[in-house]
Amino acid sequence: MAWQPHITVATIVEQEGTFLFVEELKAGKHVLNQPAGHLEANETLAQAALRETLEETAWEVELTGVVGIYLYTAPSNGVTYQRICFAARPVHHHRERALDSDITRALWLTRAQLLADSERWRSELVPRCLDDYLAGPLHSLALLRD
Repeated sequence: MAWQPHITVATIVEQEGTFLFVEELKAGKHVLNQPAGHLEANETLAQAALRETLEETAWEVELTGVVGIYLYTAPSNGVTYQRICFAARPVHHHRERALDSDITRALWLTRAQLLADSERWRSELVPRCLDDYLAGPLHSLALLRD
């Protein structure tokens, strides 16, 4: 079988010093992640980030920049992921909208709260992306050529 990277997107959404995370069930454990998921056929990276954020958190957001592009090989399964992490601002919360079936809940956490719960990080990319966002600078969305 040929090696193939998995293209994923993630979104850091900040509101009043807190950040939007999802709690999801993976391998029988509740873990924390940014709203994130795989790029689907016929969509741009930005469209994927907007879709995943809405599906996983019920939040409509506006993308404000690119935090970074990350390459990560998961030690649990050896799969290599290329993650494009976006920054966004919250626009509208659709309270009545059901979340994706593997999402337990969406929640707002401070950086300190996230760091205090390191056993529940989905991967090391969760705090790394947040810290890169906080350290800046954000890259222009024009960086992406769809």
